[in-house]
Amino acid sequence: MSHLQQQVPPRQVPIDAVWLEGLIDAVTVQAVSEQVLALAGRQSGCQSARLIWMDELPDAATAISADQRVFARSFLNSDEKMQARTDGLRWAFRLSHDLPVVLLVDFRILPLTHELQSTLLPGLLVAGRHLAHVLELEKLRGAQQQLERSEHLQQALFAISELAGSDRDMPDLLCGIHGIIRQLMYAENFYIVRYDAVRQTVHFLYFVDTVDLHGPDTTCEVTLESRRGSLTWHLLTTGKSLMGSPQELDAQVNGTSASFGPESVDWLGVPMVRNGEVQGALVVQSYRPGMEYSENDRTLLTFVANHILAVLERKRTMDDQERRVRQRTQQLDTLNRELRQKVIERQHAVQLQVTLFQLAQLATSDLAEEDFYAHVHTAVGQLLESENFFIALVSDDQQRLEFPYYVDGGVRRETSRPLGRGISEYVLRRGSSWLGSASDIEALSRAGEMTPVTAGKPPACWLGVPLRVDEIVIGLVAVQSYKSDSSYGEADRDLLEFVAMQIANSIYRRRAATALQHANARLEQRVAERTRELHAEVARREKTQQQLRHQVLHDTLTGLPNRTAMREQLERRLAVMQNEIGRHCVLMYLDVDRFKLVNDTLGHLAGDAFLQVIAQRLRYCINEPDISARLSGDEFAILIEDVANTARVEEIAQRVMSVLCEPTRIAGKELEPSVSMGIAVGDSSYTDADALLHDADIALYRAKELGRKRYAIFDKSLTQVTVDIFTLGREIRHALQHGEFEPYFQPILSLADGQVVGYEALLRWNHPSRGLLAPNDFLRVAQDFGYLEEIDWFLFGRAFECFLALNTQGRFLTINVSPLHLRHPDFDQRLLSLLDRSGIEREQLVIEVTEGALLDDTERVRTMLERLDVAGVRAALDDFGTGYSSLSYLHTLPLHKLKIDQSFVHSLNRSAYNGSNAVVGAILALGRALDLFVVAEGIETVAQRDQLLAMGCQYGQGFLLGAPAPLAHWLTGAGFIA
Repeated sequence: MSHLQQQVPPRQVPIDAVWLEGLIDAVTVQAVSEQVLALAGRQSGCQSARLIWMDELPDAATAISADQRVFARSFLNSDEKMQARTDGLRWAFRLSHDLPVVLLVDFRILPLTHELQSTLLPGLLVAGRHLAHVLELEKLRGAQQQLERSEHLQQALFAISELAGSDRDMPDLLCGIHGIIRQLMYAENFYIVRYDAVRQTVHFLYFVDTVDLHGPDTTCEVTLESRRGSLTWHLLTTGKSLMGSPQELDAQVNGTSASFGPESVDWLGVPMVRNGEVQGALVVQSYRPGMEYSENDRTLLTFVANHILAVLERKRTMDDQERRVRQRTQQLDTLNRELRQKVIERQHAVQLQVTLFQLAQLATSDLAEEDFYAHVHTAVGQLLESENFFIALVSDDQQRLEFPYYVDGGVRRETSRPLGRGISEYVLRRGSSWLGSASDIEALSRAGEMTPVTAGKPPACWLGVPLRVDEIVIGLVAVQSYKSDSSYGEADRDLLEFVAMQIANSIYRRRAATALQHANARLEQRVAERTRELHAEVARREKTQQQLRHQVLHDTLTGLPNRTAMREQLERRLAVMQNEIGRHCVLMYLDVDRFKLVNDTLGHLAGDAFLQVIAQRLRYCINEPDISARLSGDEFAILIEDVANTARVEEIAQRVMSVLCEPTRIAGKELEPSVSMGIAVGDSSYTDADALLHDADIALYRAKELGRKRYAIFDKSLTQVTVDIFTLGREIRHALQHGEFEPYFQPILSLADGQVVGYEALLRWNHPSRGLLAPNDFLRVAQDFGYLEEIDWFLFGRAFECFLALNTQGRFLTINVSPLHLRHPDFDQRLLSLLDRSGIEREQLVIEVTEGALLDDTERVRTMLERLDVAGVRAALDDFGTGYSSLSYLHTLPLHKLKIDQSFVHSLNRSAYNGSNAVVGAILALGRALDLFVVAEGIETVAQRDQLLAMGCQYGQGFLLGAPAPLAHWLTGAGFIA
């Protein structure tokens, strides 16, 4: 709390207009306060008056007593609306309810007279309102001054920012910064210093001083130590701003500072700091009394210093960049000059290459002779002076020099002359190129090598190269120049030698072409005749191939698509479903129950008729695009390409079962077919046809386990089948470790005389609990578990050992090779190594491959078979006629044997279907045409053997001729059915 006090003499002064004018003229708080006290002092009985402010004012006078403070505060804080109040000793008057100020007056007479009320209270109300206006006005003035200072500072920062983006050089930039500082404070004497803390150096970038005319050098750096003790040194080392007179500065640096230059009246320096490190300083100083710096100046200069530091760093960065750009530009100029020189050289090299290529093309072109020479001349002219260019050829009688192309002075002429002693003849005699000037030509004339030139102007330089065909010089090509400043060099000689070679090649080719023209005419006639024959042959083969392809993709007995066709269709459907989420297809895997019983009781013909009935009923059960197929023996399949739900699947399955199980008469017997069906529902999760077939197969096994004549849909509950497969996989591993696998041999005989010509090694498993197992019982599981190749290599080694024990003279051994082996690039080396260790001759081994193996990677298989063929091991195509495109393999692969699939042999001469006769006949004819060793598989009856003999088949194998048996069986000398 503060107050203003005035002692008033004990006399009354009337209130008049003069006081009001004084009040109106009072425009500060102090002046209004004085007018209020003057008004109170004019009242009679007033001993003293004080103006008490509840808030501290800068011009507060003496302190008031505690009781006066309590009396004034209680009056201001009361809710009373009265303007005056007394405590019995003094009066308190409220100037305004909105102002925290009280007028405290001591009167000799405490009662407030009417005169006092009428003169004092109205004046105080007027003074209170005027005081409120003055306070508001001072607030506005303060805000305006603050706004002006902020705007001034903002303009200065904008100016500094514009300097940072300008293209001024450093001196102009620093001068501009100085001008901006002048606008903010007194800065006639100003300097900027940069500090490098690492190198401990300072650089006065800018220095302007009205008194110190010999300041520091602004063109170079100096050590900080050289300025030790100076105010600048203290400023940079402490990082704290310094301000004041010399005496005040000495107190701030704890001692007397070293003097560098005249002593100033006042000095202000602030550091430029970046990331806590001092980077330099800004300093202003005054030599004029009265021009001192304030804290506002210190704050302002400190704020501006950081912006100036950013400008200086940016400018230095830009200068460094410009310097690097100039250096890089100079380097690029040098590189550019070198590059242009290289480009010129490269262009010349490219032009040389292009010209050489053009010449090489011209030599093999079909241009007329004159056009050829003209194009050669044009190409040569791109690289050397060839205004005078000619090609000369020795005539057939060796008496004249013909010039088929002669250009002299740009004029084309045709000429010839008898052979003489000219410079051209000199080149022909020596048989090598010659390059010389006019003096060299004159020297040749003096030496008698040539006749001096008497007609026309002699050339200033001459270059000639002989033309050779089969080491015989037939002419030359030459260029000459009559210009005294022209000359040819070694590069020109090399070029003309290349030109001569191309011209000679062209001449030789043209002469040879003439000789060949008549032969070609004769050949064309023969080719036309042969072409007609080939067209006819190709047409016949294409027709045969189409027939074979149909038979390859269809079952010969039932006419249904076979496994290959079904698999292709399934693959296509699964591929489509990858982009049709939510769509389903159904694969029904069917197996005819007790079909073996039909074969055994009624015979194979009845069995075939039975299968044909099943096939016919399957066709009835489906509509396009759904298909039915015979997968093998008594296994069939149906592919329903689109189904809505599981209920629809069961409906289709029941309908198929109902149709297939209707009774039928076969061979005079009424039979009631029965089938088991495994169903797998395919969706977008299936990407492989084999996976869907596998799941349908598992479901089929489940249906058989449940008692046959039923269907089962694959789901997770059938995982027990997978468990059984794993059990079989462990047993296969055990069999490999304990040698339970054994090779069985089936003989291959000459059908004419019954002589054994070879054996086929077949795999059998002597299972400790299940007895002798054929490959079909375990190979699929072995392949799934990765044991197939290991089993094969075991079989190969044992078969080679056993084969040596047989009478192998003139006989061969065949082994079956799966596609897995052919995928290994070292299969041939490994097989040959095993074969050589066994002692069997390579020519005795035949490897059998299926068409499926050939499809796996035809190029790789071809390469593998060719390497084996070169080594002596022959190859045979097994199950011929059941694959995809047999004819293409016969033409392209090194095959030596064909094995006719047993399905064709079983169908020979059957009344129900005799298409196999045509197929077997076609295969035998094809084998004879290609000189291939043809073997018929699966001969089980004498009728089949006799029919094959009648058709010209020489070799066969089957149960009729000898069933597969172990080595011991054949060592006992068991005979064969002949």
